Amino acid sequence: MSDNQILIPPSFLELFMDPAKRKLLVSHDEVIARYEWCEDMTNMLTETAKEVQFSLGLSEEAVMERMALGLQSPQAACTEQEAGWVCLRLAELLNWSA
Repeated sequence: MSDNQILIPPSFLELFMDPAKRKLLVSHDEVIARYEWCEDMTNMLTETAKEVQFSLGLSEEAVMERMALGLQSPQAACTEQEAGWVCLRLAELLNWSA
């Protein structure tokens, strides 16, 4: 067992769980690494999202659509499920509707 004390939200854990057995499909260490990556990405994107909204005069919804498209590109290095979680977390941090 890892000594890592990071509390991973259930919404993120669900991305890596077998719904029938309610067990992780990957190691706990891998979940922690992916969570840290996704949380770091989310924090990095908060300023970007605000800048895009301000500079282009876009709605929150339009900004979130752009963020989702970027996260779903092959260069983003995250799964579709992780991209969805990052967008939900980003909306939460910005106090925007998801």
